[in-house]
Amino acid sequence: MTPDDFIAAIAPAARALAATTNIPASFTVAQAALESGWAKSQLAQRYFNLFGVKADPSWTGTTVMLPTVEYVAGKPVTVQARWRVYADWLASLQDHAEFLIQNPRYACAFACTDGLSFTQAVAGAGYATDPNYASKITSIINAHGLESLDT
Repeated sequence: MTPDDFIAAIAPAARALAATTNIPASFTVAQAALESGWAKSQLAQRYFNLFGVKADPSWTGTTVMLPTVEYVAGKPVTVQARWRVYADWLASLQDHAEFLIQNPRYACAFACTDGLSFTQAVAGAGYATDPNYASKITSIINAHGLESLDT
């Protein structure tokens, strides 16, 4: 799947979710692209988990254990993690939106109306351990003209 194929596949659902969640579609698509390697990751292909959402104790659905890279004191470390498994990509998009909406630490992001500022707010609230997380999502938004999805 090419980046254009990936964008075409999930952009309509991301735009529909943006209308009801206020999460910019450009952010949703770019974050899914980054987290899933443009849907090439095992987690996305086999388990429909586009965002690398881990399964905490509140998750009652199916899970899978897979390795991941976390940053500890600024250094990458490979660890095993429990991940959520979804029935399809739409379920992943919907669950990810709910995660952001329900988690108070991301409340500041919902004051943002575009994908670039939403990205900065989510990353600033500690979404990922990667210190370059926001710049990676921003790069994808800019390289693929994803801000057009927010209009």
